[in-house]
Amino acid sequence: MPSTFVVVTDADVSARKLFEISLDIDAHVSSMQQSGERAIAGTTSGAIGLGETVTWRARHFGIWFTMTSKITELERPTRFVDQQLSGPFKTFAHEHRFESVGDGCRMTDTITVGSPVFGRLAERLVLVPYLRHLITTRNRHLLAELT
Repeated sequence: MPSTFVVVTDADVSARKLFEISLDIDAHVSSMQQSGERAIAGTTSGAIGLGETVTWRARHFGIWFTMTSKITELERPTRFVDQQLSGPFKTFAHEHRFESVGDGCRMTDTITVGSPVFGRLAERLVLVPYLRHLITTRNRHLLAELT
């Protein structure tokens, strides 16, 4: 059974701007420099849209991984979902929600991940903390690009 966790990010930018940069492949690559992540197939630059795929190549835990994701749902400018089609996880789905709050917005990332080995133990002890940190770092980077 996969694990699900949530990362909430409050920002002093419009929900629309944060939504748009979250779909930008170049901004994503820039936010993931520590893993050497790059887009190698599918939509490899600019905005990705509904039904489109991107194949990522990145180094995590000292190992090179390749993962293909697809934008399976897109409700501009409030929500989109990307899901792993092939890659290292048994399951991986990432829902991005954006809502206006006062003069800014709140971005809520809900990630469901299934470990290919060791099941829930690996998810709770390794994958969830690692991915929570990765998403938090990515979000900080995207906000820095907007301010």
